[in-house]
Amino acid sequence: MHTDDEPGISESGPTEWVSNGAVGVGPWDGPWPDDPRYDPELLAEGDRRNVVDYYRYWRRDAVVADLDNRRHGFHVAIENFQHDHNIGTVVRTANAFAAAAVHIVGRRRWNRRGAMVTDRYQHLRHHPSVLDFVEFAAAEELPIVAVDNTPGAQRVETARLPERCVLLFGQEGPGLSAEASEAATQVVSIAQFGSTRSINAGVAAGIVMHTWIRQHADVDRAW
Repeated sequence: MHTDDEPGISESGPTEWVSNGAVGVGPWDGPWPDDPRYDPELLAEGDRRNVVDYYRYWRRDAVVADLDNRRHGFHVAIENFQHDHNIGTVVRTANAFAAAAVHIVGRRRWNRRGAMVTDRYQHLRHHPSVLDFVEFAAAEELPIVAVDNTPGAQRVETARLPERCVLLFGQEGPGLSAEASEAATQVVSIAQFGSTRSINAGVAAGIVMHTWIRQHADVDRAW
């Protein structure tokens, strides 16, 4: 949703997209823009990063600062006691939907491959225990919305999600820990119709995040 009076790609910018399947644009063509948000190295060598056109050639800190003006009222949290490989996907999706932050509960280390370097632009916070995470949510007055297909859970397709909240996801396989479930102020599940007991945690996170977007986001501000 770029316009001529906005910073980003313009007629005096790159003249061609990188071919051969690579993402990005080549070196800036013409006089360089007089704007501190632009990175001289990217202007000189091209920008191959996984970012929308609006942020081409911007410095990383400039991108984060601009995203901070666009972030939504929901946070995302995922338990990581068994080194869940889905966390990277969750982070990437949270970045796509401009989540306020992603909270890793449990182990600090996680597989970043699925994030596709979007973790560089997404606020991340580590909580060593569920208790630490719950105390954070309480201090910030953020209701915890747990996502789990347990008896009594509301269908996310019909539930109303709080405008400010933390969407909490469990690990692939065991799901949410009992401690996390007990701390939730709302529990929602995703309607399923097949034989599998559950769906991939990364997929579930995307579904619920998009549910929040449909209920609360101004979609006219989307790229």
